[in-house]
Amino acid sequence: MTGSGVPLRELGLVILVAAAITSLATGIVRSVLVRTGKVAEIRLRDSHSQPTPQMGGIAMFTGFMAAIFLAQQLPALTRGFMPVTPEISAVMWSALAIMIVGVIDDLYELSALVKLAGQIVSAALLSILGLSWTLLFVPIDGGTTVLLDQVQSSILTTFVTVLLINAINFVDGLDGLAAGLGLIAGGAILIFSLTVLYDQGGAVSAYPPAIISAGLVGMCIGFLPHNFEPSRIFMGDSGAMLIGLLLAAASTSASGKITQSLYGTADMVALVSPFIVVTAAVFVPVLDLVWAVIRRVSQGKSPFAADKAHIHHRLLSLGHTHRRTVLVLYLWVSAVAFGAVSFSIVPPLVATAATIVALLTAFGVTLVPLRRGKIGAQSHPPHNHE
Repeated sequence: MTGSGVPLRELGLVILVAAAITSLATGIVRSVLVRTGKVAEIRLRDSHSQPTPQMGGIAMFTGFMAAIFLAQQLPALTRGFMPVTPEISAVMWSALAIMIVGVIDDLYELSALVKLAGQIVSAALLSILGLSWTLLFVPIDGGTTVLLDQVQSSILTTFVTVLLINAINFVDGLDGLAAGLGLIAGGAILIFSLTVLYDQGGAVSAYPPAIISAGLVGMCIGFLPHNFEPSRIFMGDSGAMLIGLLLAAASTSASGKITQSLYGTADMVALVSPFIVVTAAVFVPVLDLVWAVIRRVSQGKSPFAADKAHIHHRLLSLGHTHRRTVLVLYLWVSAVAFGAVSFSIVPPLVATAATIVALLTAFGVTLVPLRRGKIGAQSHPPHNHE
């Protein structure tokens, strides 16, 4: 363990193991799926032309669980586990539940309502087993911290978790997009958790979000080389929903326990910062989800009906190539998420200036095709896996 109670080497090892096991397992899963003929059939709403194996989520789940098992063996990280806190155990069981739902959906394509029911059960497990929003900061009249009872806590935790599961699942429309956004958002929450650990000399409350986000980051790093365009395997709903659930778990763990023991004095910036970081980290996928629901309902369609009007489709229509569209979205999410994190690391003036520069850069890169003129149809269109 390094100084001020920050186990950097151990968390680095968690990331490395998650990445290595996920990468190895992805190759194995892909080989088995190809040999057994379990590849994604090309549906009317899909644009990819080659049958491609999916269920990469199985490999991602394997890598994450291996990393959590390793973390449990490291003395510097045991404060994040039972009997000190039940949060990691809650994440493991909830992740297993969402994986079962995802794999069944990848194999048989569940109806939207059945899949939603499975998501709710998986999300409720988080709260029932001990990872819940217990306090909620309401920034009204100078700010108020509301203590939630068991029912309120479970409802809020389930809502946030299902929201993020669907946000990542909806945005999983381009090779490498969901894994990259999971990596960036998880990285932002990890860095924020490390700043809390550093500032508070190893606060127990900051261990679970650090461990969860480290496992998530490693898992996404391991899967990305297999999934970046042109993709050799899709993560499927099993992978996308797993990323969403882990982001929700890390977010809840980082934001739902705002106490003086975690942040010291009830300083306004300290109280609000985790909400800002988490909101920023998931802002783009959630915005895409909300727009999609409003768009579909206003057209008299089911909010779960697939279409080609997501943010990534709009970027493609501007004239971005497949890869550049993914990289542009990476840039936007990084600018917002790490911009928010920077406020807890550097002086506000520096953080504000850096964030503005990053956002302007992202905006400029987004408009590049408009300056160059439309560059025609894409050679590798999106696969859209809703």
